[in-house]
Amino acid sequence: MTAREEERALIGQIEGHLLLAATREEGRRAAARLADRVGWLTDTQRADLERHYETEYLELTRSSWLRTTERGEQLRREYETRYQSLRQRLLACFLLTCALLTATTLLTLSA
Repeated sequence: MTAREEERALIGQIEGHLLLAATREEGRRAAARLADRVGWLTDTQRADLERHYETEYLELTRSSWLRTTERGEQLRREYETRYQSLRQRLLACFLLTCALLTATTLLTLSA
C-alpha cells in the first residue's frame, strides 16, 4: 500500500467514525424527543425507551446505508457493462469505417 492509499484509508475510517458518531447523536436526540412525548414514564422506563430507540435507529440507519451501498455497486456494474458494450460498438464502427475507406481508396487507385 502506498502512502497515499494509506492516507485515503485513514481518512475513510475517520469519516466513518464521524458519521457513526453523528448518527448516534441523532438517534439520542430522536429518542429524547420521543420520551418527552410520553410524559408518564419513570426515569428507568425513559432510559430504557431511549436506549432501545437509539439502538433501533442505528440498526435502521445501518440497513439503509447497506442498501445504498448495494445499489451503488449494482449501478456501477450496470454502467461498466454498458460502457464496455459502447466501447466495443465504437471500435467495431471505427474498424468498419477504416475498412470502407481502405476499400474505397484501393478501388479509386485501381481504376
